[in-house]
Amino acid sequence: MCSCQQHSDTAAKATTAPEGAISFRVEDMTCGHCAGTIKKAIEDQLPGTAVTADPASKLVNVVGAADFSAVRSIVAGAGYTPGADRIG
Repeated sequence: MCSCQQHSDTAAKATTAPEGAISFRVEDMTCGHCAGTIKKAIEDQLPGTAVTADPASKLVNVVGAADFSAVRSIVAGAGYTPGADRIG
């Protein structure tokens, strides 16, 4: 997990989940650097996915992945705490 609190918000933003997306919250995603780390981890380990992560809303959307438990495992492996439940 990123210990900073002042990175610029460089990650893609999403306020609503695209149709067919896996959406969940990551409460310890605090900045754009955190969001970028989560996005990169998922996209690197699940080729063909598209990830948006918004530290302001703490929302992560993953399009192209069918297995929520695999996505949660990747996020946890990157050092973050994914929510236990899908949103929507």
